[in-house]
Amino acid sequence: MKMKKFLLIFLTITAFSCFNAFSGEKIVYQNFELDKLIHEIEYPQKPVITDDYIIFTADKFYRFVGIAFDFENYQQIHPFQVLSRKIDDETSERQLLFYCYKRTHKITQINYRLILDGLWTTDPHNPDKYYDENTNLFFSKIEDPVSIKILTEATQDNGVHFVYKGETNQTVYLTGSFTNWDPWIYQLTETKRGLYELTLPLPTGKYYYTYCIGLTPVLDNTNPNKAYSIDGRTANVITVD
Repeated sequence: MKMKKFLLIFLTITAFSCFNAFSGEKIVYQNFELDKLIHEIEYPQKPVITDDYIIFTADKFYRFVGIAFDFENYQQIHPFQVLSRKIDDETSERQLLFYCYKRTHKITQINYRLILDGLWTTDPHNPDKYYDENTNLFFSKIEDPVSIKILTEATQDNGVHFVYKGETNQTVYLTGSFTNWDPWIYQLTETKRGLYELTLPLPTGKYYYTYCIGLTPVLDNTNPNKAYSIDGRTANVITVD
């Protein structure tokens, strides 16, 4: 009798946990890395782009949000899921809606439209869009960084565009032979999640440099050119012609 009661409770809990309490749809459980990434998003914003995923978000008050892509000829509508956060042990509330696109192919640009409670529209949180004269409609767009090569390189106007790829919310400084290895003069700006950039004018010559996170020197992982500086430290090398 106790065994039957246990099985009944177990099956009830299992069945309940497999469905979204808001929509009745089956929940698709994500891997740990993706789940952590999603829960770091605090509010609806421009699509979050990583090496493996593109995460689209929408405001929590919509009853239904869907997304359709140009590479599917807008024939398939992908529904958003609800992200809820706990207020206390017994209460939770909607934080936002999201859709996670797992990148499976390399393309230079992704165009898409949203359906917000039955209304086709552009993404209100993405300012990047284009006008299609054939359809007389605006479409939201994002560039796919898989096809965009982002690295440290000399610019055409006697300078260097420095790039560092790492974890998000870090403080990254640039130090090198052009600063007498002072690590506190130039700070890179996080332009996208985990992508830090700085453009610095430099005259013609060869320069040695590294980045600093705190007091820890870190090599430039986008520049394979490395050497030992005169004082024996390992550094990246960049040449301005």
